[in-house]
Amino acid sequence: MRHVPVADLPRYVGQHLGHSDWLLIDQARIDLFANATGDHQFIHVDPERAAATPFGGTIAHGFLLLSLMPQLMAGVMVLPEGLKMTVNYGVEHVRFLQPVPAGSQVRLAAELLEAREKHPGQWLLRARATLEIAGREKPACVAELLSLCFI
Repeated sequence: MRHVPVADLPRYVGQHLGHSDWLLIDQARIDLFANATGDHQFIHVDPERAAATPFGGTIAHGFLLLSLMPQLMAGVMVLPEGLKMTVNYGVEHVRFLQPVPAGSQVRLAAELLEAREKHPGQWLLRARATLEIAGREKPACVAELLSLCFI
């Protein structure tokens, strides 16, 4: 995470901000998410049954991947200096493009799409988050994350 003068935020619009570190999406993480959300669909939690599907094994929940984006974004996002707090303001244009098999590694690529002062002392940042899968050309998920920054 980089802190920049608030006046400099607009110059980052349209810029690729970088990549997060790789993160392992193992079966234990998938199972924890299933338990937290109550989504125990076999394609996520039953390796034996999932092996008989076109995916050949269990895959991560799409919403698990989406929920990891803010954590991964923290390593690459630009934020205003003097930041008091940032809150999740929403998500737009979410697409799950490819399943993530258990045992895969993912990372986030970020691009700042918008930085504007919504109210005095409040900046709205909109970033495109692309969740990449190690060894695969097509990403798992693309979404626009909205953050409201209070300075």
